Amino acid sequence: MTKTLVDGKDDKRFQVGGAAFVGVGPAFGKVGLIEDIGMDGLTFRYMDGDRPLNESYLDIFLTSGNCYLGKVPFETISDFETDYTPFGSLVMRRCRVQFRELTPQQTADLERFICDHAGREI
Repeated sequence: MTKTLVDGKDDKRFQVGGAAFVGVGPAFGKVGLIEDIGMDGLTFRYMDGDRPLNESYLDIFLTSGNCYLGKVPFETISDFETDYTPFGSLVMRRCRVQFRELTPQQTADLERFICDHAGREI
């Protein structure tokens, strides 16, 4: 399936399979599973005590090692505890972020990531 993304200003979101993650904070202090992604931002789930994110950069990567986008600037749009937690006392959170001022290289890498690794539009 071919996706058409327009000049880095596309607000379409695409589902992402189970092998795409974000790492946030020093030494990936928090790692989350990406649910959806677009040229404007992404949504991911992560486990944490009860503290929302307090960072301004994230890294996007695949477990296969085939893709890595580093130091992507973002602003948190929402970050809340979900009802679903598969691990007892650990808290699962759902976070939606908006990307901020990407470099031309980050924009190209993000577009390639979406075209190569994201699924259907949501």
